[in-house]
Amino acid sequence: MSTHATSRRLARSASALALVLSLVAGCGGDDPAPRRPSAAPVEDAIAEGPLVVFLGDSLSAGLYLDADQAFPALMQRRLAAEGVPFRLVNAGVSGDTTAGGLRRVAWLLKQEPDLVVVELGGNDGLRGIELETIEANLRGILDAVREAGSHAWLLGGCLPGNYGPDYRGAFEALYERVAREEDVPFVPCFLEGVGGVPALNHGDGIHPTAEGHEKLAEKLAPLLRQLLSESR
Repeated sequence: MSTHATSRRLARSASALALVLSLVAGCGGDDPAPRRPSAAPVEDAIAEGPLVVFLGDSLSAGLYLDADQAFPALMQRRLAAEGVPFRLVNAGVSGDTTAGGLRRVAWLLKQEPDLVVVELGGNDGLRGIELETIEANLRGILDAVREAGSHAWLLGGCLPGNYGPDYRGAFEALYERVAREEDVPFVPCFLEGVGGVPALNHGDGIHPTAEGHEKLAEKLAPLLRQLLSESR
């Protein structure tokens, strides 16, 4: 399939997908793990799939875990086994901010991805960076993705309760505003159901365990599956 055809189909699917993303919090837990075929057919299918880049921080990178335990890799294996393969570039960098993502996105776009999953902003929020700066950086990333002819999927950030209701509320709201105005699919507070759950996080209370990443993959994979299925 040509890149032009993939882009057209992704564009048609984005609006429909955006309608269901706000319901994501409870949609993944009942989705059973699929039966996986033999390794070779899965690997062959992945090699032929669309290219998905995760532009993120330590959450995408799977800090404290092996790379194949992070939720992007778990989603890739899960969807390949279900017949919706994709090639993965996990560009998660521990400690990265929206400013760092904005600096890196041009290089990543040289790989001509079909979809860029933007998972950034948590470190900005934890450092108390001005909300206007975070928003401007996110818009810059999304604009660069659009100008390159690729499509974006925005994963909304959220903060612990000890950051105060005003800053925390405004931080989470900016993702919804950016997604709406930039017309991109959006998952509000994508860590919901995992973040703040001691049993699903390492001792720092921020980074998910292997089980936490499994929960994230279960929640997000059906939404990515819908987007990629429409693009085929």
